[in-house]
Amino acid sequence: MNLATKLSSLLFLISLPLVICADETTSTAREGDAPVLPLKMSDAFLDPRAVLRDTTHDPKREAGPFHTGRLLNPGVLTFFQLPVALTPEDLKTGNVDIAIIGAPLDTSIGMRGAAAGPTSLRAGIGTVADGDLPHMHVGVAWKRELIAVDYGNAAIDFLSVERSMPPVRHLVREIADTGAIPVIIGGDHSLEYPNVAGVTDVYGKENVGVIHFDAHYDGADRAGGHLISHAQPVRRLIDDGHILGKNYIQVGLRGYWPGEDGFHWMRKNKMRYHTMAEIEKEGWPVVIKRILKEANDGPEFLYISFDIDVLDPAYTPGTGTPEPGGLTPREVFPLLRSLCTEKNLVGFDLVELNPLADPSIYKTTLYANRIVQECLTGIAMRKKGITDGKYMNPLTSDDNR
Repeated sequence: MNLATKLSSLLFLISLPLVICADETTSTAREGDAPVLPLKMSDAFLDPRAVLRDTTHDPKREAGPFHTGRLLNPGVLTFFQLPVALTPEDLKTGNVDIAIIGAPLDTSIGMRGAAAGPTSLRAGIGTVADGDLPHMHVGVAWKRELIAVDYGNAAIDFLSVERSMPPVRHLVREIADTGAIPVIIGGDHSLEYPNVAGVTDVYGKENVGVIHFDAHYDGADRAGGHLISHAQPVRRLIDDGHILGKNYIQVGLRGYWPGEDGFHWMRKNKMRYHTMAEIEKEGWPVVIKRILKEANDGPEFLYISFDIDVLDPAYTPGTGTPEPGGLTPREVFPLLRSLCTEKNLVGFDLVELNPLADPSIYKTTLYANRIVQECLTGIAMRKKGITDGKYMNPLTSDDNR
């Protein structure tokens, strides 16, 4: 790594508002205050270079993605049995369209287990095909149209949510810088902050719209003095100026949060939201038209953040904060496919997949797998020249009796 790259990385990290900057000199407490336990700033992990992948000891090879399997054996587990890429040079040389990363973070939520989400999805429990065969609804196989890779995991600090934000943001930005679309598998929903911030680092602040599928609005201001948790990424993104409120659309809100204060904050920021109450009153076909219209009424670029708990826990019990009365897969799949077909998607994340909380072992992972593949299918349709998200394969949708 040359000096310019080191300095760039250092400036990037120290510019982030969520990095803790305590040291031994901050431990003096005022009388009556609780004692402060500071970070040890001399620790090697706090060196900005620690978030970057060290390739100095890698074997010599030509740049580009590579497969890890042997014959029919998948070898090392990867997302959707995809080839592996390790560096931006691999992404550029391979003309990669999609780079999927894992972000095994679950320390900002009351229930642990979401950190196992990326491993669960890589294992592919209960799944078949994984993009090799055409999607029956549209007749497109995303693996035949897209060059996609597994780009490994982000460097998570398992003792600090705040210190996990910069390496995730760096890796997302690294992917987006090459022109590939970052797909992030979590991990809890605090990840939406570095994910979207990493994308706007490349495409520009206030130049990306977000559609946020979630049972909860995740716009809390503070949580025990912390500025980031799985309940706060929306607040951070808007307050920090990454996304304009009018370009933020929420889908599937229900339960008991937000209350009046939360709704007033969303309205103050001109956010658009679609609650389950609206869906029950107006019907899903009406609401889906509104969502698609709003998605096309904004910036050129779109980011989708998908919290698995937007689905009813009858389908996805493996999540940290399940909320009854949610959407069904049959409602969600075509909307996701349409959004990823019609819009210039620049990022996607799937979060709050907690396989350890799933009594069926595989059900939630099965749906998580399909959710990601619905979006990948939409991206493949767009690359193939199909921009109508309602397109259906005539071989399987026409009445030929």
